[in-house]
Amino acid sequence: MTNRQKKINALLQQDLAEILHLFLRKENIHNLIVSVTAVRVTPDLQVAKVYLSVFPFSDASRILSLMEEQGGAIKNRLAERIRNQLRIVPNLLFFIDDSLQQIEKIDRSLQNPENPLKS
Repeated sequence: MTNRQKKINALLQQDLAEILHLFLRKENIHNLIVSVTAVRVTPDLQVAKVYLSVFPFSDASRILSLMEEQGGAIKNRLAERIRNQLRIVPNLLFFIDDSLQQIEKIDRSLQNPENPLKS
C-alpha cells in the first residue's frame, strides 16, 4: 500500500465517520454505536471498502442494509467534503467488522472451565 493510499484511507475514514454520525442522527436511530474501523481504497482509487463496527451487534445487518440503500447519498456528502482533495470519489462498499465479536468469543472460550489450554 502506497503512502498516498494510506493518506486517502485516513481522510475517508474520518469524513465517513462524521457523515455516518450525522446520517444516523437524521434517520432518528438511537441506542446504537456505529464506528468506521477501517477504509481500504483500491490502487486506482475507484472503490473504497468501508468496515463498520456496530454495537449492539444484533443490529449489524439492519445497519448494513441501510448503508447500502443510502450509499449514493453518503457518496454525495463525501464528494462535497473531499472535492478539493480528490478528483475521483470512490464507490463505497460497506462491510461489517466483527473482530470485536471474535475477540469476545475467544475470551469466553478461554474462561470456560473445560478449556483444554488450562492443564
